[in-house]
Amino acid sequence: MVGPNFQAPSWASPASWFAGPREPVPPEPSVPVAAPVDPNWWTLFNDGELTALERRVAAENLDVRAATTRLAESRAQLGVARASEFPTFNANGSYTREKASNVGQFAAAPNPLGANGAFGNSAGGLRSANLAPFSVYQAGFDATWELDLWGGVQRSVESAAASVQAAAEARRAALLSSLAEVARDYIALRGVQTQLRIAQDNVRTAQQSLQLTQQRATGGVTTDLDVANASAQLRSTMAQIPGLEQQEAGDINALSLLLGQPPNALRGELAEAQPVPPVPPRVPIGVPSELARRRPDVMQAEAQLHAATATIGVAVAAFYPSVTLSGSIGLQALQPSQFFSFNAREYAAGPGITIPIFQGGQLKATLHLREAQQEEAAVNYQKTVLQAWHDVDNALTAYQTEQARRDQLVLAVAQNQRALGLAQSRYQQGVADFLTVLDAERSLLSTQQQLADSTTNVSQNLVALYKALGGGWETDLPREKATTAQE
Repeated sequence: MVGPNFQAPSWASPASWFAGPREPVPPEPSVPVAAPVDPNWWTLFNDGELTALERRVAAENLDVRAATTRLAESRAQLGVARASEFPTFNANGSYTREKASNVGQFAAAPNPLGANGAFGNSAGGLRSANLAPFSVYQAGFDATWELDLWGGVQRSVESAAASVQAAAEARRAALLSSLAEVARDYIALRGVQTQLRIAQDNVRTAQQSLQLTQQRATGGVTTDLDVANASAQLRSTMAQIPGLEQQEAGDINALSLLLGQPPNALRGELAEAQPVPPVPPRVPIGVPSELARRRPDVMQAEAQLHAATATIGVAVAAFYPSVTLSGSIGLQALQPSQFFSFNAREYAAGPGITIPIFQGGQLKATLHLREAQQEEAAVNYQKTVLQAWHDVDNALTAYQTEQARRDQLVLAVAQNQRALGLAQSRYQQGVADFLTVLDAERSLLSTQQQLADSTTNVSQNLVALYKALGGGWETDLPREKATTAQE
């Protein structure tokens, strides 16, 4: 076969995930470890509802189903390319009723086509005849086969097979993205529900403060200024609830869309508030050398490079002569009674050769185009591999640093709760003004919300890490609706 043979690009993986050591996160509640990545990574959250949703993604997500259809299209294209390797056979049959012109090319022949009557002169002085209509019966077989002397057909099949592999990896990428998006939206939903609980708890605290200031104002211990400040704090806290409820509805609808369901279809099973799924103590992330063989986008880029390389061979083969074998055999007669006689047989066979001499530069331009496309695919592959390392490194950094932020916020919430208790006690004793209580309430609400947000981010960063690692049904897809769509 003419053209270059494809060789998988070599890539050097780093010895470790990080370019250099980083400060550990005390007390390191969740630590990445060099253990095999579980394809069903979402089970690490130990959340039954999340696991149930993830099991539905492959069969119900519309992006995955569209990618499955594109894979079926690619396989059909491979079948079209493979058909060129074989000869073509055709059967044909026809019946024709014909009438030649009385003054045409057959009119001057002796006894032309069963002419009836005498010959005469037309107005122009040319001989004419009364030609009778006749029937032609014909049937036969023909075959053609273009010899693949230079491997051009094999290269086209090779390119189509690589495109099938690229489509399969694209389907895996769509599945991985959908799995990660379901987990991210589910965790976001639980985070919003946690924020709602915090807001509702602070509303009750603000209501108690308002009642206390009203009682003290009635007793003449304080003024209406404290009552107004307490009422404003209560209304400000209550104003956060509608926005959080809107976010909750949006997250439920986002999950419904990811599973191909109408709006609010999942509200019955998701409306009950649950905590954010916690991260596990140990997070298996594999070893760096496995990354390029696990990320579907890297494998897709390699398959696209393979397909582009094979098309160069197709372009090179076009410069060489093509040889075609053809043949036909059949029967032809003017009378039905003679159709199956020995004398009705006809046949033709022989080779044909086509030599390209001048195409106006088309062949060279096509070759240059294929070579440029291969170079582009090689650059894209290199960028995809490099992007994979960056994605993992960034995800590990975000996962580690967010845990440090969360741990500090845990301590901040504890101190703010203590400060609020002391402020309320001092206010009731009359040794502190109400503004101290308001500041303590606001600080507590702020840190509680930040802690809930950070806890959500930690779990979402773990999802981003596994997406960067290429985890999630790494070799096979569930065969329920996916196989049906292919077939």
